[in-house]
Amino acid sequence: MWIDTHCHLDAAEFGADGLVERERARALGVGLCVYPAVERANFAAVRELAHRTGDAYALGIHPLLVPRAGPEDLQALAAELERRADDPRLVAVGEIGLDFFVPELCTPAMRERQWQCYREQLRLAQRHGLPVILHVRRSADWLLKGLREAAARGRPVAGGIAHAFNGSAQQAQALLALGFKLGFGGAATFDSARQLRQSWVSLPPEALVLETDAPDMPPCWCYVNAALRAAGQPQGLNSPAELPRIGAELAGLRGLSATVLAELTTANALAALPRLAGLLT
Repeated sequence: MWIDTHCHLDAAEFGADGLVERERARALGVGLCVYPAVERANFAAVRELAHRTGDAYALGIHPLLVPRAGPEDLQALAAELERRADDPRLVAVGEIGLDFFVPELCTPAMRERQWQCYREQLRLAQRHGLPVILHVRRSADWLLKGLREAAARGRPVAGGIAHAFNGSAQQAQALLALGFKLGFGGAATFDSARQLRQSWVSLPPEALVLETDAPDMPPCWCYVNAALRAAGQPQGLNSPAELPRIGAELAGLRGLSATVLAELTTANALAALPRLAGLLT
């Protein structure tokens, strides 16, 4: 069985086909998907989707959407986490984090706004004893600073997953030491992603979980380059049904069979998000 630890099946790109794609993934061996929220407006959508498909969800405010989030959105998140505290399908606070890649988010004011939103969401995760799903883009050191500050305030954040990890070996080790797993997906299927593929191969096996980030982060066989897109060819749609092929490709890089990697990454996902274990049938 495969677990897609990060999938936005509620995204508009799927239209009415999201449930079809989920069933196609299930037929290929994807036993569970995790649907992280990105803003207050889709808290209900990810929860309802998870209940409809037998999967899991997380609640949080994505750093890319911090510019349009205010104190009332954090209050709504706090209230929803309280309301759904006993929902076994709520497995994490996420997708949260920091994005220091998008220029509009890198002004001093927006960096500070992201930072405050991230810290408050860590506090909520601590309050509920939930792991977190982290968005990490040129921000690993600051994310680590927030996690260490949270630990200094009281009990540590209960680990989680650093989604789409592409940091240094030192940053990886620091995250692992704090109880995190590191998410890999379609980006690592590209031959040109040498540093990312080296990380995938060199990290200890207990560090690794798989994800699609569907509909984003397409594997190489779904990707359409800019020239072809300009000529009218649409970008291929990434979906959780691509996870088994992504897994098979990445298993080969480590000299493993797909079966062994599926077992390994499933065990790691259950360790990162313990409530997932209760959803297995």
